[in-house]
Amino acid sequence: MKIHEHQAKQLMAARGIPVPMGRVARSVDEAVAAVRPLIEESGNPVVVLKSQIHAGGRGKGTFAEHPDVRGVIVVTDGIEGGPSAAEEKVRELAQQMLGSTLVTVQTGEEGKQVNRLYVEQGVDIARELYLAVLLDRGSSRNIVMASTEGGVEIEKVAEETPQRILRMEVDPAIGLAAFQANELVHGLDLQGDAAKNFARFVKALSDAATDLDTDLIEINPLVVTRDGQVMALDGKMAFDDNALYRHPDIADMRDETEEDPAELAAKNAGLNYIKLDGTIGCLVNGAGLAMATMDTIKHVGGEPANFLDVGGGATADQVTTAFQIITKDPNVKGIFVNIFGGIMRCDVIATGIVEAVERVGLEVPLVVRLEGTNVDEGKKIIEDSGLKVTNADNLLDGAKKILEATGQTR
Repeated sequence: MKIHEHQAKQLMAARGIPVPMGRVARSVDEAVAAVRPLIEESGNPVVVLKSQIHAGGRGKGTFAEHPDVRGVIVVTDGIEGGPSAAEEKVRELAQQMLGSTLVTVQTGEEGKQVNRLYVEQGVDIARELYLAVLLDRGSSRNIVMASTEGGVEIEKVAEETPQRILRMEVDPAIGLAAFQANELVHGLDLQGDAAKNFARFVKALSDAATDLDTDLIEINPLVVTRDGQVMALDGKMAFDDNALYRHPDIADMRDETEEDPAELAAKNAGLNYIKLDGTIGCLVNGAGLAMATMDTIKHVGGEPANFLDVGGGATADQVTTAFQIITKDPNVKGIFVNIFGGIMRCDVIATGIVEAVERVGLEVPLVVRLEGTNVDEGKKIIEDSGLKVTNADNLLDGAKKILEATGQTR
């Protein structure tokens, strides 16, 4: 689960991790009302207006409706004109940003609608760094990553100058050790107050990642101010869904408007679904079998449109929901149902398929491979339904048949 920048900073601030002062705004009036208090409290006449969406690249992104407006804007009107001038500029920008579609390198051409803004104090920046704590599933440990190349795409740094990325593996028994923090300080060439403040910052961030069960905490940029303070100018957090039961306060931060509707519907139905870019919809029980099904589709020349695991104990209603999710994808040209009945019975899957087709119709070819518990009953349910279904003898046969049915054979 992902959360917005302002929520991530709220969690960091609660753990003593320095962040700039800011206020969230869901309307133009709220954005304007945030300006004067921030200027007065911070003593800085500059404020920053930030679009809040679950995607990176906001600073370089532009709005489809207002191509000259970027997703993150530094408002300097308060320097000479005072808070009133800054308020008027924020009003003008907020009117353009709220409700508009922000397009970034991570959203794709469709972009994301901006429904909330974050108004933040300006910061006197001396240096920009990169800092992240991410879960390495290979080692089952958190990794602290840091770089002097803050404010740019870390993927570009990793590709072109990987030696500029520092990595520290965190022992879960003791957390980030003092010597590791010192090595990062040295690698980032920090001195004086900045060195001391960074060491405290990275230790607190690493502890937060463990305490909150995060998959990722990314700060880009992490800034060093001219007086040696270290603070998170940006903040991104993603959490392990399986651990959210331990953090109901974080679960309440979920913004469902930012999630893919199909993936959200699947989650609410207890299904595992990930949309992909192909044309062959897959309905499978078991993550391993789903991966094997997608691999086989690619092996015979096709491209899977989704990963969809209905699990070992799915009901007919869940199967119906899964089928509906697949058929709503306009890219799907054919559907391959591949079920190995163990705990999941083939007759339950067959009943779900029939009910789903009766509800939403069937406008694309459907190939079904059933094997295992109650397979004969399942096949009979489909045969008696009168559906136009192609039966497959095995996984490879089914993959070939769905490609033939959709005219995609190579």
